[in-house]
Amino acid sequence: MSAAGTYTPKPGAAPLPRMIAAQAALETRMLLRNGEQLLLTVVIPTLLLVLFSAVDIVDTGDGEAVDFLAPGILALAVMSTAFTGQAIATGFERRYGVLKRLGASPLPRWGLMAAKTLSVLVTEVLQIVLLTVIAFALGWSPHGNPVSVLLLLVLGTAAFSGLGLLMAGTLKAEATLAAANLVFLLLLMGGGVIVPLDKFPDAVQTVLGLLPISALSDGLRDVLHHGAGMPWADLGILAVWAVLGLGAAARFFRWE
Repeated sequence: MSAAGTYTPKPGAAPLPRMIAAQAALETRMLLRNGEQLLLTVVIPTLLLVLFSAVDIVDTGDGEAVDFLAPGILALAVMSTAFTGQAIATGFERRYGVLKRLGASPLPRWGLMAAKTLSVLVTEVLQIVLLTVIAFALGWSPHGNPVSVLLLLVLGTAAFSGLGLLMAGTLKAEATLAAANLVFLLLLMGGGVIVPLDKFPDAVQTVLGLLPISALSDGLRDVLHHGAGMPWADLGILAVWAVLGLGAAARFFRWE
């Protein structure tokens, strides 16, 4: 018989790191079980990499097509997870009241956002490993400093996460679904992922070069394809988008 006032298990919230880790694991499992999310995060980037590497559809300049395409597809994978997938999933969680209920749990709201961020990072690691293996099988020969690549991926994730959470926290779920998919398609075509930016008119190139997807794909391409040093200009663009996106999301995100 237990002593008076003691219970097993002991009631109360788990330690904060354990709560965040458990929520991150749940978010990751839910994302990987969602067919639409898998289409965005795995199937589409893989098909684009294989198709455009094998078929001479777009003139990507000298060298193997996969050397040009692989960095852009890695950038697309980051955008599909951190922006499109996260915006859609969070938007519908907000609509169905999931965020409201989680916000009332022992896990603080910033902890929930941290768990979502960890889930995005885990998914991106899986994406990058898969796409890298496929690219190597297609004959990819990357160069450059891994630290530069890591910085680009981290800042790109921060930028797209902020924009995705801003969209999910301010628009209705249906509007988020439509807008996120539309932005995904537009940036896929005009962000230097598959079609080189120099194929566009000069005035358009200047505008497109300031987009986060362009900065991420061009930065990765400069490092991995051309062996360039630290791409400070692209890192700067991504940092500005990250600050603006995350700041706006923190200011305007609505939980209900």
